[in-house]
Amino acid sequence: MSHTFFEGKVYHKRYTPKEHAFTYPFYLLDIDLSQLDTLKNRLFSLEGFNLFSFKSRDHFGQSNDFLKNVDELLKRFGLVATQKMHFITLPRVANFVFNPISILILFEDNTPTLLFAEVHNYNGGRVVYPVKLRANGTHTYKGKAAKDMYVSPFLETKGEYLFFLTYTKEELSLKIDLFEEGEKKLTAAFTGKARLFASKSILRLFTRHSFLTLWVITRTLWQILKLWRKGLTWYSPTPSDQIRRY
Repeated sequence: MSHTFFEGKVYHKRYTPKEHAFTYPFYLLDIDLSQLDTLKNRLFSLEGFNLFSFKSRDHFGQSNDFLKNVDELLKRFGLVATQKMHFITLPRVANFVFNPISILILFEDNTPTLLFAEVHNYNGGRVVYPVKLRANGTHTYKGKAAKDMYVSPFLETKGEYLFFLTYTKEELSLKIDLFEEGEKKLTAAFTGKARLFASKSILRLFTRHSFLTLWVITRTLWQILKLWRKGLTWYSPTPSDQIRRY
């Protein structure tokens, strides 16, 4: 099987109007969609309940057939599935999940050529950014997309995201820089090392990062409080930022 956990750290830094940075442990699951039916073991369930699990309706569409949801997404952009596709996300833990970002990677001749970044905010909103990739060094690729959804109360809904992806069997790195009118406002990055998709890995990840998805929310709220105390301008979401657009 070629499903893989990547365990590492998340790094966030705001540059203006005041600097603010933090780092915390994190992990992601890399799912080989050509072997989706093997995404299960003693502690991991596909569409069911377990210590860790994956449910199709959490992403893109409402079907319990994830590949159908992927096909429908690709059709919206005039695309078709490629032979090799990987989906990188945070699994459910004890049936609870919140995914700030998940990415679907399409490959041509084993080279990442396109990614879809599925972004959720804390207001019920979701948007999918298609990002064409081009080589930016060995195993490293980059692309861009215009920002189109409210994410942070201290950032406006405008700007451009630059994506940087490093992807090998041993390491995953995803860095996103946000620019507004040519000025870098924010960097968000994840870097992790590969871990086997196995029950022992799940136990280790659960022990080290117990109820990670709950901590994603509480840590975010804590950082919002710290930024608010620094006096940053507070922005509010629009109605379109509070719905699932895809």
